[in-house]
Amino acid sequence: MLSPEEIKEIESELEHSPTIEAASIEALKIVQRYRGWISDEGIADLAEYLKMSPEELDARATFYSLIFRRKVGRHVIFVCDSISCWVMGYDKIRQKISEKLGITLGQTSEDGKFTLLPIVCLGVCEHAPAMMIDENLYWDLTPEKIDKIIEQIK
Repeated sequence: MLSPEEIKEIESELEHSPTIEAASIEALKIVQRYRGWISDEGIADLAEYLKMSPEELDARATFYSLIFRRKVGRHVIFVCDSISCWVMGYDKIRQKISEKLGITLGQTSEDGKFTLLPIVCLGVCEHAPAMMIDENLYWDLTPEKIDKIIEQIK
C-alpha cells in the first residue's frame, strides 16, 4: 500500500498533469524517493492507485535510467560515459571509483552505501569528465578529486 505521504505527493502531481499517464513518471519518482527503489510491490501499489496496469507502469519504469527496479545503495553514482567524457578521461575516473569502493559498474558496495552505474550523458560536455551522485553534479573530474568527493559523502 502507498503511504499517506506518498499519496499526498502523488495527488499533488496529478493536479498539475493533464493525464494520469503524464503523471506516472513523477509518481514513480515519489515512490522511489520513499522506498529507495521500485519493487514489484511498489509497481503493483502504484498501478492500483493510478488505475493503470502493472505492465504499463513497469514499461515506463524500465525505460527511464533514473528509476531503479532493483535495490540500490543509499547513494547512486552515475559516471558519464558519453564520447566527451570518454575522451577526457572517463576510464580513469571509473577505475578510481571502482578501486575506492571495491565495486564495478552495476554493483553496490558491501556496506550498501554506493551503487555505481553508467549514464549516457549528463549535459556538461565542456566540463568532461563528469559524474552525478544522487542529485549532485561533479565535473572536470580527476582521480584525485574522486577521493575528496567520496569522503565528503561517506
